[in-house]
Amino acid sequence: MKKLFVGVSLLATSLFLFTGCKEQKRTSLKPGKKNGATGIAYGDKKSDEGYQVSDFEGQPTGPNLVFIEGGRFTMGTVEEDITYNRDNLERTVTVASFYMDETEISNIDYLFYLYDIEQDSTREFYDAALPDTTVWANSMSFNDQYVDHYLRYPGFRMYPVVGVSWIQANDYAAWRSKVVNNELAANSSGKKKGGLSFGKKKKGEGAEGLDTAPVETGRPKIESGNVLPNYRLPTEAEWEYAAKAMIGTQYIDENQSNQRIYPWDGSSMRKDRGKNKGMMMANFKRGRGDYAGIAGRLNDENIITAEVYSFAPNDFGLYNMAGNVNEWVYDLYRPNSYQDFNDLNPIRRNDYRDEEKLYDKDNFNSLIDNQQRVYKGGSWNDVAYWLSPGTRRYLDQDSSTATIGFRCAMISVGSPQ
Repeated sequence: MKKLFVGVSLLATSLFLFTGCKEQKRTSLKPGKKNGATGIAYGDKKSDEGYQVSDFEGQPTGPNLVFIEGGRFTMGTVEEDITYNRDNLERTVTVASFYMDETEISNIDYLFYLYDIEQDSTREFYDAALPDTTVWANSMSFNDQYVDHYLRYPGFRMYPVVGVSWIQANDYAAWRSKVVNNELAANSSGKKKGGLSFGKKKKGEGAEGLDTAPVETGRPKIESGNVLPNYRLPTEAEWEYAAKAMIGTQYIDENQSNQRIYPWDGSSMRKDRGKNKGMMMANFKRGRGDYAGIAGRLNDENIITAEVYSFAPNDFGLYNMAGNVNEWVYDLYRPNSYQDFNDLNPIRRNDYRDEEKLYDKDNFNSLIDNQQRVYKGGSWNDVAYWLSPGTRRYLDQDSSTATIGFRCAMISVGSPQ
């Protein structure tokens, strides 16, 4: 019996040595203390010698961003093509995970940007960043209150900024990338505590305009993990994927038995249950002359735009992906993008394989050139047809209207959330 006990003990010891002490598989979040390929220990963080491996818990989530889990989806219009453009036929694509603003960029967000660049930028750059408030002007409408007050009046703070061109939206995204990474750098260096906060820069800090460098610290190394990728406009595929939010239709397996016309289930624009049953799900124009309904029973409660947190979010947690304002996306407009697409992370950033000269705009045979950018989503001034994520329109990248705003996106890098 004693020999049996000793044998069992030796077996248990052996199992412990071969299993209990075995180093766990390395991951990006836990790479271990030694380099797996050489067995050489990583550098000492206290002495700052050797190859340094920073602690890493995953990509930080930037302000106002929501994580969008990527996947396969059917891109393209699911509505009848009433304009007969045939420029967005259905095709299957896959979009990698990314982040997107949960709301449209608001007036107060944009005013903060204007304030910040006014401190250190040239006057020419500041003037070029100003929204065109005259987009509200109309000789046949009394919209004077919006021309004068919509951007700056406190009562409109959380309404979506409009009158911003595609170029201006891109400049905003570039500035935002700089200031958010500045703040991360300051926090990581111990100069600040808590979450991200923004204050007035002193004169002389940073370079002119969008070339502002992180205050005092310099941009952190990418290896530190304490730096965000750039904010930017979403691609058309990302925007459409996020708007449809097909994740809300998943139940048991990866098969999807239906398509979504709008960012919610069903073909109706009205809420079909609950205390607000019968009320509209988005801010849009019901028909000729009907922007909101009747007093005492306003169906979408807004005659023009609505605050950016109005209405229920979709299944990704994104607000107003249908209606309120159309939104700029990154893509150059081409009617044949559905034919030329790459089925992984598709984008049309230039006229590759579909050159500008093919459209002959100079001789008025087309409106298409390399300045036309896609916008999507429908607005307060659009009928329901344009609220379907698969519909698309285009406008010159230097133009702006009272019905187009924007939100930003950011790639997700490294380990999934």
